[in-house]
Amino acid sequence: MDNDDLASRAKTEISGMAKDGMRHPSTKPVLIGGGIGAVAAALLPHISIPVGLIAGAGFALWQRIKR
Repeated sequence: MDNDDLASRAKTEISGMAKDGMRHPSTKPVLIGGGIGAVAAALLPHISIPVGLIAGAGFALWQRIKR
């Protein structure tokens, strides 16, 4: 997988989510991933909630663009 291609797909996906809001097909899965990450971080002793939120959202976005 080409890194430039991955970066361009991520940029396209993020700008599409920002432009279309909740109508974009990736917005809900990424928000759910962020929520799951935040809850997991709240349960883990050394991870802050913002870090968990970003990690969960990032993982969900990765799952959307890796194909």
